[in-house]
Order: sequence, then C-alpha cells, then structure tokens
Amino acid sequence: MANDWLQLFPEKVRALLKRLPLPLLGLVEEIRIREGRPLEINYSGKYHFLSGNGTLTQHPEEAYKPDRDDSHRLLDLISNHSLYTMEEELRKGFITIPGGHRIGLAGRTVLSAGGVEHLRDITGFNVRIAREVPGVADGVLPYLLDKGRQRIMHTLILSPPQHGKTTLLRDLARQISAGGHSQREGFRQGMKVGIVDERSEIAGSRRGIPAFDVGPRTDILDGCPKAEGMMMMIRSLSPDVLIADEIGRMEDADAVTEALHAGISVVASAHGKEVAELVSRPGLGSLLEHKLFERYVILHRSEAGLSYRILDSQRRGLLLAPPGERLGGGGHA
Repeated sequence: MANDWLQLFPEKVRALLKRLPLPLLGLVEEIRIREGRPLEINYSGKYHFLSGNGTLTQHPEEAYKPDRDDSHRLLDLISNHSLYTMEEELRKGFITIPGGHRIGLAGRTVLSAGGVEHLRDITGFNVRIAREVPGVADGVLPYLLDKGRQRIMHTLILSPPQHGKTTLLRDLARQISAGGHSQREGFRQGMKVGIVDERSEIAGSRRGIPAFDVGPRTDILDGCPKAEGMMMMIRSLSPDVLIADEIGRMEDADAVTEALHAGISVVASAHGKEVAELVSRPGLGSLLEHKLFERYVILHRSEAGLSYRILDSQRRGLLLAPPGERLGGGGHA
C-alpha cells in the first residue's frame, strides 16, 4: 500500500504529513522528530521544516514542534507497545520495523562496563523511509556481469549515508535472482542469491517473509550479523552470489575473503565517498590491497541530482553517469 509508512506516526504528526502533495510524499526519505524542536523532512537531498498547517518552510520558527505526547506515542507505535522487548535495538540506537523502515533514536545513554547498555529518555527520532524501485539497477548490472564465466563480479558499492546503496542492492538481488536483465546480456537463468540482512533493510522481512521483491531464488538471513551470516550462507545455503549492506569490520572482511575463496560472488556496500578513503580502514583496506573487488560503484548526490561512477579492479573508470541521470531509468535510489 502506497505511503503506508504514514501509520508509523502519532495522529497529530500524521495529519500534517497527509497534507503534503502525494508526489512529494513519494519522495520523502527521512522524517526527523525532535521533541520541542522543529519537525524536519528530507527528500531528494534537500531538507525543509513542516509547519503547523502542513506546508513546507525553511524557517524553523514556523515549524510544528512535536511535544512529549508525540514522542511517547511514536515510541509506542514503533515498538508495537512493547519497548521492553527491544533491548538489543535500544542498545544499537535504532529500530527496524516491518517494511524495512529504520528509525534512529537519540536520548540518554545508560552505560554498563564501559559500553552502552541501552537508551532511555528518548526524544529524537530519524525515520528513514525504505522503498523498492524496480529497475534502479538496470544501468549498473551490465557492468557487473562476467559473460565468459557466467558469473557476477565481486562488487563494492560506495557512498555516504542516504545516497541509495541499499535501494541499489535490493534491485540487484532481484534482477540477479530472477535473471531478467542477465538474460538480455547472455545469461541463461537467474542465480541463487543469499542476503545477509543484519538491519532488516534490504528485504524488509517480517516473520521471515520479505516485504520487498528480492527475487525468486533468494534466501535471506534476517537480523543476522554480517560476518556470521556470510559464513552460515557459505556452509549451508550454497549461494552463487552473497549480498550484504554496510561492511567494514575486520570480521566482515574475513568472511568476504572466505566467500571469494569458495567461488561465491560478493556484492556489498560500504560508507565512503572515494575508494582511496577505504585503504586506511583495517577491514576494507586488506580487501583493497589484494584487489579482491573487481568492480566499484560510487554513488554521489548533489544539488544537480544523483550521479554514479563504475570503476574496474584497478580503479579505472568504466562509466560516468552525469548528475540527474537516474540509475537505470527506473527510479532513483
């Protein structure tokens, strides 16, 4: 159901959001609620405040300011009235709800043994709206295909947060699994895809069933740490392609290396603006040093729109899509 994410919000906030034009609602990426401070909306890389009559403004003094009741009601809704059952999520600082929507949390941290035990007095929420955009990978997938060996090349997708990495991964999983685009490029059929969905954002699973179309030959380990999940996939589910979001730790790199040595293609994402930035990171640096990735897809958003570059293993440019050109023409990530 279109814009069903509106049901996440308490009545007063929901009523204001519903006054926005439908085309704009379809572009909303983030909604930031900070108790006693202006209600903020981000879309297409831009931010606005939402006024008390449901119009957008750049002036914070004109914005609606969520109150204590709004915060309590929102926390109640996103925790399904059972906040005490979400201790692990509170420790990590975010909750992922059915549909793959992710809510970042801000408040007072409670420490134990030098680490964060959980959050309390939660008064800040960053609601990130997840959407599937079929066809978003159309322009990228042909550059990831090894036609001679009938396989997907080991690929790292790179960008800062909120630039479309997860949306692109989701559609790559769908197309690789279904074989649609691959068939046009000379691939006979879809491949077995394994998604390690640590934050439940790629597939948006609920009780093990994906909310998004990730393809007919796709298996999902939902809520599983990436490194452990990749090893479980290798041992028991025999994927042709492994997909994981936001790798970066040393144990992630070890699992990626193990998958590559097992003959499994890996398509993963990481935070960053340029490949050179990753060299100094303990986990990713070793993967780059040994040139284990055969393709790099770098996403960049500016005032002109979304652009992307595709590099080979030597970091030589294969494609530069200019700002404003959508990935594959099927939508924006």
